[in-house]
Amino acid sequence: MQDLWQRYQSWLYHHPELGFTLDISRIRFSDSDVTALTPKLGQALLDMQALVAGAIANPDEQRMVGHYWLRDPQLAPTPDIRQAIESTRERIEDFAAQVRSGSLTTPRGERFTDLLWLGIGGSALGPQFVAEALAPYPPPLRIWFIDNTDPDGMARVKAQLGSRLATTLVGVASKSGGTPETRNGMLEVRHWLTEAGLDFPGQAVAVTGEGSRLDRQAVAENWLARFPVFDWVGGRTSELSAVGLLPAALQGIDIQGMLSGAALMDQATMVEPWQRNPAMLLAFCWYVTGQGRGSKDMVVLPYKDRLQLFSRYLQQLVMESLGKSHDLKGNLVHQGIAVYGNKGSTDQHAYVQQLRDGINNFFVTFIEVLQDGGDSQLEVEPGITSGDYLSGLLQGTRQALYENQRDSLTLTLPDVSPRSVGALIALYERAVGFYASLIGINAYHQPGVEAGKKAAASILSLQTQAMHLIHSQAQPFTLEALAEALGLEQPEPLVWILRHLAANRRGIRIDGDWGIPSSWKIQRD
Repeated sequence: MQDLWQRYQSWLYHHPELGFTLDISRIRFSDSDVTALTPKLGQALLDMQALVAGAIANPDEQRMVGHYWLRDPQLAPTPDIRQAIESTRERIEDFAAQVRSGSLTTPRGERFTDLLWLGIGGSALGPQFVAEALAPYPPPLRIWFIDNTDPDGMARVKAQLGSRLATTLVGVASKSGGTPETRNGMLEVRHWLTEAGLDFPGQAVAVTGEGSRLDRQAVAENWLARFPVFDWVGGRTSELSAVGLLPAALQGIDIQGMLSGAALMDQATMVEPWQRNPAMLLAFCWYVTGQGRGSKDMVVLPYKDRLQLFSRYLQQLVMESLGKSHDLKGNLVHQGIAVYGNKGSTDQHAYVQQLRDGINNFFVTFIEVLQDGGDSQLEVEPGITSGDYLSGLLQGTRQALYENQRDSLTLTLPDVSPRSVGALIALYERAVGFYASLIGINAYHQPGVEAGKKAAASILSLQTQAMHLIHSQAQPFTLEALAEALGLEQPEPLVWILRHLAANRRGIRIDGDWGIPSSWKIQRD
């Protein structure tokens, strides 16, 4: 135990101003790991310095990567970019203040009561995480999300809003302005408002790239407001842009506190030596646990209900950034780190059993919050509160895993506040960048996501062709005959399309056993 105590003291990082602590003593690594990775971490810092200075850090798309400028505009490489950041922030705060105070109203002159946020990926995950973590109760505007193109999910949101649809501010967030899921949600919500005799543009706000399709539509229709998503901000690093700051400000969250916490962490994660740099410590741990190949999953366990969505937020940030087939030299590498988690101590009654006794293919990130919060210090046992139990369960699980040769690291926050949440976001954004340099990949593009979008578009095109062909003749088709008429090598793609259309009574009928597609007779309905 003395060796562990010495290791704890040697590898404990503390930021006095943020009250933030990182303990990596229970990650098993050797002196040779430190020696081997020190030069690579030095190069990672140089790469990051070039990125912050405005170098092309996303070579595939020939883009700068500037989310660090958002919390410290003085870092921006040009005066125009600095001015754009500062003016956007001022406009967000002014707009949100008007909405919260009731001086900016619906077209009918009513005060806004709710915020319906439409987005997907980074345009939703960050705002969802921050709302769960920081929104006051009751908030000035209660926030709702449509983050998918699921009709049932949208209908549930509509039902929950009920008559308050008339006093709901609708935020549409899409950098490109053409994201299909967000566009579909916008069309559905527009339909709701139109059916109710309400004015969609008078209740709508766009957060999008300047000159995008959505931006042009908002101008043409005179939407209530427009805020920019800058070309050099990626979706998964957009929480401290208008994408995240606007919904946070509308809920009464202190966005300046978030930005100041992020700025302090940004400063802390650019220092040398790397042993005193928390983001480099994280990148080092990720590398040694997974042998530089992501061979171990990252399990995120925050012991605080407010941080429950942090693992979902990290899934996109880490997996979309690091999950790449090729490195920067074009070599096939298949990199990535799988991320999952929920919260403690809930997961101690779920998958912690496997973590302790099952396959050792992971490392755990424990997140401790020192302040219990809440308004009760009730002793549930003599001298013991519910918060004491939560802390004890974290410590116990951490020790039980270590004793069984399972690695973990622990982040400690003083509280769940705008400043600590901003710092947490900034820490992981930087760690991802450093780790990407260690393994030599582009963390700032997402070709796999784009491939999925293109495949979906081809399927929808096939659906249109199939519907046209079915409706062009009165006689039923067999599945094989329809596939042949459409020029398909095999009919399996049609099985998915036709089942969906028939189940939703979309103009076709399938006669035959749905479990035996070769028996189908397909005709217009």
